[in-house]
Amino acid sequence: MPNFRVFNTSFNFSTKGEIDFIDLTDKVQEAVTQSNVKNGIVHVFAPHATGILILTESEYGLLNDIKTFLEETIPRHGSYNHPSNAYAHLRSMLLPPDKTLPVINGHVEFGTWQSLIFVETDVHPRRRTVIIQVIGEQ
Repeated sequence: MPNFRVFNTSFNFSTKGEIDFIDLTDKVQEAVTQSNVKNGIVHVFAPHATGILILTESEYGLLNDIKTFLEETIPRHGSYNHPSNAYAHLRSMLLPPDKTLPVINGHVEFGTWQSLIFVETDVHPRRRTVIIQVIGEQ
């Protein structure tokens, strides 16, 4: 019977400010490799009120389309009650701060062209963290 394991780690990084994209794909795979979990799941969570995680193609044009979508859907200069960055909080409500992916034979299973990307929605550059938890059999 295989051994069940829960492995926790985190990854810290800096963003450049509003609607910055940070590709976390390799870091998530590194965590899975470190965990020695062969089959299970990896859960990635961004504990921030103005940060989101998306699974999409990491292609310059598409990332610009995502930026435009966020800016047009919830504009920076709207009529908001929150004093400084309401639009950043509202943008982060559109997409979740976490993703769960399968781990098969020690590898994170991404779809064709998929990357896991952190999207900064806040006003200024920030120091950010994602928590990575790998659960499964060794």
